[in-house]
Amino acid sequence: MAGKLARAIILAVGSELTTGSTRDTNSGELATELTALGVEVLRVEALPDRLERVRDAFARALVEADLVVSTGGLGPTPDDLTREAIAAATGLAPAVDPALERWLRSLFRRRGLAMPDSNVKQAWLVPGASPLRNVQGTAPGWWLELDRGRVIAALPGPPREMRPMWQAEVLRRLAERGVGGEMAAETLRLTGIGESALVGLIGENVLRQSDPEVATYARPDAVDVRVSARGPAAAERIAAAVAELLPRLEPYVFARGDQGWPAVIGGLLDGRTLATAEVGNGGQLISLLGESGFLVRGEVHSTGAPAIELAEQVRAVSGAEIGLALRATEGEVDIAVELAIASIDGVYSAERRAFLTGAEGHRRAALAACAELWRWLRQSAATRLMES
Repeated sequence: MAGKLARAIILAVGSELTTGSTRDTNSGELATELTALGVEVLRVEALPDRLERVRDAFARALVEADLVVSTGGLGPTPDDLTREAIAAATGLAPAVDPALERWLRSLFRRRGLAMPDSNVKQAWLVPGASPLRNVQGTAPGWWLELDRGRVIAALPGPPREMRPMWQAEVLRRLAERGVGGEMAAETLRLTGIGESALVGLIGENVLRQSDPEVATYARPDAVDVRVSARGPAAAERIAAAVAELLPRLEPYVFARGDQGWPAVIGGLLDGRTLATAEVGNGGQLISLLGESGFLVRGEVHSTGAPAIELAEQVRAVSGAEIGLALRATEGEVDIAVELAIASIDGVYSAERRAFLTGAEGHRRAALAACAELWRWLRQSAATRLMES
């Protein structure tokens, strides 16, 4: 019996992708889902509509991976070459499948149209292949099981066709066939430090190791450090690696997993309410916190006042237990950020500088406000714990 499908390569076929006319969103979605299933995605490759290039890509992928997932190239036109490429790479001859041809012709009859001869190729199958039902178009996919346990899943390119086919047809077959292996991952979300500065903290040798793998990613709202491992005892190796990293990274770790700022701030508020005053920052702070249950509405009228006064004012007007004020002032290259937090215990203030101006600078100013509030709430919680 063939083993589980453990390694995959994703091929995105279409000259519109390699010329930049269309952005490839399919590959990222498929890579995310395969990774979640425990499959290691070796690479993602975009290919032009050239038979020899697509054929060679399939041939290479079948040597390196257990599973090859392709998108695109299943249309009826001469430049739709995925079926021909798979046939050439595997040495299998395509032929018209009568049931598929009847289905295709029925689609055109429903529209009162005669089916063009060019569409007949969409009824092709090679020996061992079974069709993947397309509920949104006329291009069936292919599920092909080969020797040595290898599998090809060929999907259409348009996302409105690819997604339903993947969900309804491919995932079921993958579950039946068996995918992935033991895998574990832990993500640490950091604030107040750039990705480049993490190299010195973590160490180049750690970032270059493969088991467990430690990687950094700059996200819109954080810098993530992801630790992952595969194989037996993966979870134990992850736990050991994270335990070794935390003493160096702990001052910057505001969350784990996929938690964002609203969840983190809400947890630290512990039932208390927060009101915000934002001046000169285009509403970026409210946008970052979203429709959070802990936010209460408050308006300030003295918008020219210092941040300390704004924090006290918005707290008093709203009745919130904590007021957070942010004042942003654009300079020539950066944004000066004035922050203040008001509570029953008094007022805390800080000044920061957000790198860049414009929309990106204002987004970073909002992140600085969230980071400052996070630090203040942590310190407040630690103080209350010592006093209790």
